[in-house]
Amino acid sequence: MKILLIIPAYNEECNIVRTVQSVEAIRSEKRNRGYILDYIVINDGSLDNTEEICRDNNIKCINLFQNLGIGGAVQTGYIYACIANYDIAIQFDGDGQHDINSLDKLIAPIIEGKADFVVGSRFVKPRKLDDNFQSTFMRRVGIRYLSFLLNLFAGIKVKDVTSGYRAANRHVLEMFANDYPVDYPEPESLVMLAKNSVRISEVGVNMFERAEGKSSIRAWKSVYYMIKVSLAIVCRAFQKSNNKK
Repeated sequence: MKILLIIPAYNEECNIVRTVQSVEAIRSEKRNRGYILDYIVINDGSLDNTEEICRDNNIKCINLFQNLGIGGAVQTGYIYACIANYDIAIQFDGDGQHDINSLDKLIAPIIEGKADFVVGSRFVKPRKLDDNFQSTFMRRVGIRYLSFLLNLFAGIKVKDVTSGYRAANRHVLEMFANDYPVDYPEPESLVMLAKNSVRISEVGVNMFERAEGKSSIRAWKSVYYMIKVSLAIVCRAFQKSNNKK
């Protein structure tokens, strides 16, 4: 079985080497468990030295000529996974927040045939006892609101709807290679999957606080973000399904 980590990176010169090193540290271990673990960094038109750092450290990387945003960068990874015939594709942030040691837990429902797509959640237990990272109060309120909205309009019961730590089987990665939301990909893609009768699961994973750099979503944008993502979820919920198994 071949598994690909899709690592989107925008201005991650301070974090990308550390992130890739965490992946490299367990690659041989995963091979011994019966599957091949690869990765690809998608440098999303970074304005810092991310491209040069990847090149100097022999990091496997696709360099986009301009910034496409998280949706475009991740879809590039799904297209690569599709062409290279990977069985499972995993989104894995380049900022060091995702714990590679939670990977086995994340892919277990897919390997066991219980799910097609799995969300790694900060809000599902059990979690590691030494994990003290917690998002801000307002962000948690916003996530709960979006979770309610997804349940209302798409019948999806997922707590951590904005989590970027996600795993897709072959059917889903092919779907995402063909069509992936651009503006608000995490919640919108869940609606898209539900409309296509994809089995979605959620498991507890460990996450860390961002070591360096800043998130692409600033506090001053939060209200604007919530309004737009709410409209995007509702619009996506009423679109017709185009993908068939």
